[in-house]
Amino acid sequence: MLQMNQVDQIKELQREGYGPTEIAKRLKVDRKTVTHYMQQEDFSASVEVVKGEPSKLDPFKPKIDEWLLEDRQMRYKQRHTAKRIHERLKKEYPEDYQCSYALVQRYVKECKEAKEQSKGYLELVWARGEAQADFGEADILIGGIRKTIKYLTLSFPYSNAGFSQCFGGESSECVCQGLMNIFGYIGGVPLRIVVDNGAGIGRRIQDKVSYSELFLRFKCHYGFSVSFCNVNAGHEKGNVENKIGYTRRNFFVPMPEVESLDALNKELFRKAEEDHEREHYKKGLAISELFAEEKKAFGSMPAHPFNAERFERISTDSYGKFCVDGKHWYSSAPEYGNSQLIIGLKAHELVVYRQDGSVLCTHPRVYGEERTDSADYRTSLATLLRKPGAWSNSVLRSQMSEEVRQVMDGLSKPELKTVLRVLTDSSAHFGFEVAMVSLEEAIQLGRLDRYSLGAVASRVAFEELGEQCVLGPDLACYDRAFMEQEVSNP
Repeated sequence: MLQMNQVDQIKELQREGYGPTEIAKRLKVDRKTVTHYMQQEDFSASVEVVKGEPSKLDPFKPKIDEWLLEDRQMRYKQRHTAKRIHERLKKEYPEDYQCSYALVQRYVKECKEAKEQSKGYLELVWARGEAQADFGEADILIGGIRKTIKYLTLSFPYSNAGFSQCFGGESSECVCQGLMNIFGYIGGVPLRIVVDNGAGIGRRIQDKVSYSELFLRFKCHYGFSVSFCNVNAGHEKGNVENKIGYTRRNFFVPMPEVESLDALNKELFRKAEEDHEREHYKKGLAISELFAEEKKAFGSMPAHPFNAERFERISTDSYGKFCVDGKHWYSSAPEYGNSQLIIGLKAHELVVYRQDGSVLCTHPRVYGEERTDSADYRTSLATLLRKPGAWSNSVLRSQMSEEVRQVMDGLSKPELKTVLRVLTDSSAHFGFEVAMVSLEEAIQLGRLDRYSLGAVASRVAFEELGEQCVLGPDLACYDRAFMEQEVSNP
């Protein structure tokens, strides 16, 4: 199996138009191996090139460019070769086309090499399908609490369209998830993305480029190229720098108040669509019109979804807790104390896996510089059920309201165990939040027996679905019939 950087080189050469034989020769890799990796991903053709010296082929170059552009949506084995282009031109333009095959072959080769030839003019000329990406920072109110978030912005200089997605940090998982959200929303993949050095993506030091493992896999999966700005040369991606400021001024003022980042991200897509109806600052057309034209140059979406999750093996302490990023603590379960577990780091979640790959618990992903401690109380419930004597010092008890604590503290050990058993079952069937709400309601009703707790949990869960109970038949007629019978037969 090849290293990921070798796979990336194959994909780069594939996007430049080289076949498996030529790629195998250049990289000194077996041709079958090259073919295997080429077939796994979609081809992404190079950008358009500036016309060279006048030639007899000039009248036909727009048509050739059109065919090559259409090829970006096709499998690499179904794309035009120079020979096929030459034959097709002879057939479709029998009277006007008088060019040699060598002339066509030379032009097609120039198109494949256009990307490298145009690198020095990135700050001046941007082709359709090229994008820039960077993070901005803003404050929002989420659940009534003020929080600083990062928003990944992907802009398209050709049309001046831009899209943003919000996260707690700038990790590889956030970069991949944000780009994946945007690709899915616009229905295509940019040919190339220009970025800054960053831990979430990778770094370029002189001519050496190194990517983070997750981003490199994401890059190969979606089939786009990446260019790094020069050091202290942020102007090379000035479009996204301006877009970040524009987004902050127009989408985050006044400060948004949302229930979740997911809701905010959906709202940002809606606002972007509205904003794209304004006129382009230079081209005299609406941004939406230019972007619709630009989308024709995008690569196609991959056949399989990408899992933007980074896996790590961690060690837990004697309480079953572990630390991520040096400051954020999470719980697994007490029975997994002093053991090895696998965690999956996602943009918004942290998943704890057992050794067999099944999910033990899931935590909201925490970012920031302050120390945090996250506990999954569902695992605490299972442990308390086995050891109810630990209730008085449990983390679960400390997170409950004073009223609930007082009632629970007054229960006998058998009663406490009964309540914990019902909470455990309710949590497994309806979710931890429903179990806690049902407990509070049952305490207010003064009914903490097993059947009452279960009935309240079922009703709360049913109401969470937003459905109304269907009324049964009217039984009042039976009441009247029985009452009349009693009156007639004293």
